[in-house]
Amino acid sequence: QVQLVESGGGSVQPGGSLSLSCEASGFTVSGYPMNWVRQTPGKGLEWVSYINSGGGDTSYADSVKGRFTIARDNAKNTLYLQMNSLKPEDTAVYYCVVGLLDYWGQGTQVTVSS
Repeated sequence: QVQLVESGGGSVQPGGSLSLSCEASGFTVSGYPMNWVRQTPGKGLEWVSYINSGGGDTSYADSVKGRFTIARDNAKNTLYLQMNSLKPEDTAVYYCVVGLLDYWGQGTQVTVSS
């Protein structure tokens, strides 16, 4: 059974940090690019970051560039997102998405508020 389980979300004050993880099971992620996507009630779905299958190529939305870092550990079948200098506008449900297969996790809530 294919599963993607995100974790690491929570509530944090502006300027704080959170580290998200997305652990896959039921298939091997190593051959696929992966993304982080977030959703807010007002803005809908927003692509956040991309990493290629080997981890050597990454890209970011302008809104998070310089603050977020995507990484992966194929040996652990896991994707990561380090989020620093968080802003209230980063508040959203964050999903990991497997490219090409379009597998989605269940999402993890990130709330940035004072």
